[in-house]
Amino acid sequence: MPEDMSVFLNYLSKAVDIALVWFVIYKLIMLIRGTKAVQLLKGIAVIFIVRILSFLFELHTLEWLMDQALTWGFLAIIIIFQPELRRALEQLGRGSLFRGSIQEETEKETIVKSIIKATEYMAKRRIGALISIERETGMNDYIETGIYMDSKVSAELLINIFIPNTPLHDGAVIMQGDKIKAAACYLPLSESPFISKELGTRHRAALGISEVTDSLTIIVSEETGQISLTKNSELHRNLKIEQLNEILMKELDTNEKTSSSALWNWRKKRNG
Repeated sequence: MPEDMSVFLNYLSKAVDIALVWFVIYKLIMLIRGTKAVQLLKGIAVIFIVRILSFLFELHTLEWLMDQALTWGFLAIIIIFQPELRRALEQLGRGSLFRGSIQEETEKETIVKSIIKATEYMAKRRIGALISIERETGMNDYIETGIYMDSKVSAELLINIFIPNTPLHDGAVIMQGDKIKAAACYLPLSESPFISKELGTRHRAALGISEVTDSLTIIVSEETGQISLTKNSELHRNLKIEQLNEILMKELDTNEKTSSSALWNWRKKRNG
């Protein structure tokens, strides 16, 4: 084999090796995104930084402590990240770890149809509702404030959740993909001084969550039955059911295309 070809294959092998490692790291990040494991990873990064600094400045006692933390850290990681590791192994067993997370078009249409049907029903009867749809930014911290459900999305279930004087009607429903993850969730209230005084807590909560995540949040007013939607710190009021359907189809389609983009095509987080 010519020497030039041998050098080329050597470089190609290294490039593929590095690309595969980065791809695995990317998939692991996507796996734990929106979970508390992200905060734990930040803590591990701090330990590594302190270990390096203690070595550079010859802080021997601190260096010994960091060495002990790192020595036993692998066992701690297995214990702390047990749910995430189990989920990763389950996905690997199903062959879905390295597959894209794009929803099938028919599945997306079914989800939107269920939301539209429930929203239209509640708007006509002036049943107050607050439905937040997770996109790129994880919402697990807010899911934990409510009642965990992990149920398949359906119009009937959404309607029953918001029926007045039922245990789950007060608060927000948070959706992840095709699942209602939790109900009766607390969302952060917006402190913007530009919100109209006639808007109540539901609208402030919807605006608040749109200021800290890229979620889509649907509001049905209990007083007027009007339908509104928030995204990227913007409130779109008095929507017709056809307009809501158009927005959901467009925005969820955009979200899917972003999720399936190339490894280096990171989406910029929008905070309003």
